[in-house]
Amino acid sequence: MTGGPGWPFWAFIGLLAVAHFTLHLAIGLGPEAPDLLTVAVLLAARSTTGAVAAAIGLVLGLLQDALSLVAFGAEAVTLTVLGYLGARSRELFVGESLVFVGLYLFVGKWLHDVIYYTLAGSEARGDAVVRYLVVAPLSALYAAVAGVLVLVLYRFATGER
Repeated sequence: MTGGPGWPFWAFIGLLAVAHFTLHLAIGLGPEAPDLLTVAVLLAARSTTGAVAAAIGLVLGLLQDALSLVAFGAEAVTLTVLGYLGARSRELFVGESLVFVGLYLFVGKWLHDVIYYTLAGSEARGDAVVRYLVVAPLSALYAAVAGVLVLVLYRFATGER
């Protein structure tokens, strides 16, 4: 992987974003659908530089914020920070196994929820203890399982390890 990820990887990231909006808006699942935007940013961050990952997070965050009625800008800031931190984590943690990726997605989604609900304000926050210690870990587990499943499908379709 000397030249970085190829077009199949970027198509996969784009499909995750399309799937996120399809599940949340077109099908109408809303919060019951996994957060595939966070999964897309975290997976892209492992393959790019910090600046590129932050830019991907900013663009996808602005798309999500365009639909927000309460906390405009919070998702863009959250995904930008998450993209940058995800890219920097590559220097600390090396691994591509499904267990590692699942744990990485779990921690990344939990961090996403903590940052987002801290920035969002009291209208979107609710009870902090329940939000941070019950809802966020369950949401993180759901996103991690969905992320590992789509990554397995991507690896099977492209023949990557």
